[in-house]
Amino acid sequence: MTRICFIISILLVLGTKAQSQDVQYSQFYANPFYLNPALAGSTELTRVGVNFRNQWPALDQSFIAYTAYADYFSEKYNSGIGIVISGAKESFTQSTTSEIGLVYSYRLRLGEKRYLHVGAQGSLLSRDVLFDQVILGTQLDIDKGVIVGEPGQGFTGDSQLRTGDINAGLLYYEEKFWLGFSAFHLLEPQISYLEVNSNRLPIKYSVQGGMRFNLAPGYINDFFNNTDQERSLAFAFNYKKQGAFDQLDIGAEFYFEPLIIGLWYRGLPTKYNLPNSESLIGLLGVEFDSGLDFGYSYDFSISKLGQRVSGGAHEVSVRYVFSTKDPRKKYYPELPTFRY
Repeated sequence: MTRICFIISILLVLGTKAQSQDVQYSQFYANPFYLNPALAGSTELTRVGVNFRNQWPALDQSFIAYTAYADYFSEKYNSGIGIVISGAKESFTQSTTSEIGLVYSYRLRLGEKRYLHVGAQGSLLSRDVLFDQVILGTQLDIDKGVIVGEPGQGFTGDSQLRTGDINAGLLYYEEKFWLGFSAFHLLEPQISYLEVNSNRLPIKYSVQGGMRFNLAPGYINDFFNNTDQERSLAFAFNYKKQGAFDQLDIGAEFYFEPLIIGLWYRGLPTKYNLPNSESLIGLLGVEFDSGLDFGYSYDFSISKLGQRVSGGAHEVSVRYVFSTKDPRKKYYPELPTFRY
């Protein structure tokens, strides 16, 4: 049974008609270039961060994804620049995907508190798979129930793919409202290992936005005096479409300085009337005066796969914002988006 599952999995990886999708992160705003290249330099300071996701840990095989990034904002040129390194690995098929990209954004001021960020990202992509374990359908003798030859013997394709890609995005925001649009894989890179130009990664479109409401402030006693404690509540959405698949995330984030509590629902039925409810996501974030932020989220599976079988998903984000300014000043500009 395990061998049959392995063969089916490989066929899904190699199939020329299969539709491939990007890794889904739950903390998109803590993974800014994954959401929208226009977020480069959005802190107006220097920022570094890492993200790690463990998908379905209850399964025998692992699905791991990670991202590391850094960005900087230049007031002189009103621009943000950044670099991002990301990857994903599936242990069952021993397939890996990695990417390194450079990001640039430009900030246009449209009014006293209205801005438009325009961003783009150029990347180099790498996809690798170990074909020494591959068993093709032509090697199966169904009548005798045996495998003809050795694993990997019948494969003649390339086990490594190297290509370039381009992403782009826009982000408009005011004091309490934001709306963004991003498009990934504009070059539709090749993803088939068997035939050239037979299967390409579809463009992923995303529309994200929301609104933040300021609540009555509190006070934090720092042993010398009281400082304002920000309290706010924000609601947001993130609609994604890639190939034949689409999905809508809706969520809320409560900021009770220095804590952030968030809740997302990922799903909603598609136009094909297929079940698309995937998970409920709970998030807890902590901000430190040093500029260090830490976030943890857990995806509770509500799909047919089930929580018991999948084990949900764990995700961790860590970032640090460098500042030479007054340490009591907020590490975030007036951009009202989610922090995680």
